[in-house]
Amino acid sequence: MKPFTLLIKPASADCNLNCSYCFYLEKKSVYPESRIHRMSDAVLEKMISSYLQTKQPQYSFGWQGGEPTLMGIEFFKKAVELQQKYGHPGTVVGNGLQTNAVLIDDDMAAHFAKYNYLLGVSLDGPPEIHDLYRKNHAGAGSHAEVMKAIEVLKKHKVEFNILVLVSRSNVGKAKEVYKYLLENEFLFHQYIPCVEFDSSGKPLEWSITGREWGEFMCDIFDSWHASDTRKVSIRLFDSILWYLVEGQRNICHLGRNCCQYFVVEYNGDVYPCDFFVDPKLKLGNIMENSWEELQDSVKYKEFGALKSKWNSECEKCPCFELCSADCLKHRLPQSQNNPRTISCLCEGWKMFYTHSMKKFKKLAEQIKKDRAAQGQQTGR
Repeated sequence: MKPFTLLIKPASADCNLNCSYCFYLEKKSVYPESRIHRMSDAVLEKMISSYLQTKQPQYSFGWQGGEPTLMGIEFFKKAVELQQKYGHPGTVVGNGLQTNAVLIDDDMAAHFAKYNYLLGVSLDGPPEIHDLYRKNHAGAGSHAEVMKAIEVLKKHKVEFNILVLVSRSNVGKAKEVYKYLLENEFLFHQYIPCVEFDSSGKPLEWSITGREWGEFMCDIFDSWHASDTRKVSIRLFDSILWYLVEGQRNICHLGRNCCQYFVVEYNGDVYPCDFFVDPKLKLGNIMENSWEELQDSVKYKEFGALKSKWNSECEKCPCFELCSADCLKHRLPQSQNNPRTISCLCEGWKMFYTHSMKKFKKLAEQIKKDRAAQGQQTGR
């Protein structure tokens, strides 16, 4: 089998917050039979046992939502017990969890620390930015609760990244956001463009334009490049450097196909991507289908191949080597699902790569020199 990772939605789209821009909240409509969605022990055990029976260089479990911490600490303890039960000698297992962090307490943080979970905590900037869209069900902002939970994570030495969704709330404020993160000693960042469409393909009010995305990331790059290249890790920048140094694409939207992972919903249903949890794209169910069957299915292969059905103009672009025509999410919804549509963020990607690529290449060359020097010192 080709290697793959799991993105798991144990509480489906259920969430303790009610963020305006959340693309996954609407997925509740896929499972209208219940108001509350929770993964059963049977589905959890089948998912873990069957995955660990496949041959992988490492086994990656990404717990997402909705809000996965709604499952409670006992669920995650059970998950680790099952990983230990079904893992064979030498098995490398990684657990990641994407969260709004509001429900994290000492017990949960202690568990995450003990078993080396890597967390992604959503934080869009200072309170006046974060609280514009990231509210609870009573309409109150969540910033104070998130920062309180982060202190708990720090106390227990849990590793975490900060996930910044770049939306109408913070676009044009890149330097302010970056400065705020550093002031709070957050050194691992991910910046994600907020682009959501209505049923007619029109961008929703919190979405940003391609130009705004480009300007934001150019400002982030300049702030980072000025003095923080060896101190601050930014996932996109790390991935670009990894490609320039190793020749490998390790982030899905930079890749040439969409067959890197499976999404597992609370009831065991499997989909090719969490942006495309749609009954028409359901691949099967882990209670009924093997991972081999799911990976070999025509539907999975056809979906994966859509990524490479880009517009012919893309191949003429000097940025294409890295952008790979961008994520399907930014190509399909605006165009009645035509994969040859140019990404709505194209202008921004061109702006960013044109602005930064020479400096990225210099950094990559320095990394290669440093490695060579280190190899000489160790006699390798």
